[in-house]
Amino acid sequence: MIPAPVGHQCPECVAEARREYRQGPGRQVAAVDLKATPVTKILLIAIGIGYLWELVVAGGPGSLFDGPGFQDLIDAGALVPFTGGTELDPTGGIVGGEWWRLLSSMFLHAGLIHLGLNAYVLWIFGNEIERQIGRVETLVVFLVTGVFAGATSFAFGPGFIVAVGASGAIFGLVGAFIAYNYLRRQHVMAQARLRGALSMLVINLIIGFSIPSIDWRAHLGGLVAGLIAGFAVDPSRPVALRRAFTAAGLVALLVVAIALVAFRTAQINQDPSILLR
Repeated sequence: MIPAPVGHQCPECVAEARREYRQGPGRQVAAVDLKATPVTKILLIAIGIGYLWELVVAGGPGSLFDGPGFQDLIDAGALVPFTGGTELDPTGGIVGGEWWRLLSSMFLHAGLIHLGLNAYVLWIFGNEIERQIGRVETLVVFLVTGVFAGATSFAFGPGFIVAVGASGAIFGLVGAFIAYNYLRRQHVMAQARLRGALSMLVINLIIGFSIPSIDWRAHLGGLVAGLIAGFAVDPSRPVALRRAFTAAGLVALLVVAIALVAFRTAQINQDPSILLR
């Protein structure tokens, strides 16, 4: 036995403890924690990091509350038709093949209030839908509907727009939440959730149509995509059938999003004056 501050320890126990210490449990704990962490929380952290990234691009924390300017947002990854040249000879941006902006733009925000409002709604509906359809499904629905929302904004928006924000993807989660509860509308709780979600939805759509700076096209696109995705990933189906519906629904949304972007890009390449309208 080896003397210890309190009591004694056997040599075998000490050796085992040393081996465990050398192996380092930290990495194992981190892996377990990551798997147990709600996707909603991870997404909240991601949009927070996205905002910090904007400030880095902007050159410092001086714009912490109001957020960076348009050019800084564009440099950080905002959704924008073009980034160089002129309206009649555009380069870069979505027209120039930077389709990754459909994804990056949903993690950027125009200011601290914009970020806070989106984070609040994401926390509410993200946690709810995650409990209903699962972690992986929630993440995939968020990303796919967010891309679809960006494609809708680009395809049907004004000639030149700088679009940022997670609201399109959040509307996607709201749509999935509505679809999930609609399929269970015979239950009292589902009816109550539907009423609450629809009331919030109507209010936000009215606000979106009333304020010019709000991209209501992205909101509508995200909502429609979310309704489709919600029906596709519904967990009440047998596993094999659910996987088939999920794959078919989400792939279909991505195909439509690609088609929208390709169609609008072809329009602009044929008639760049569209960007002046």
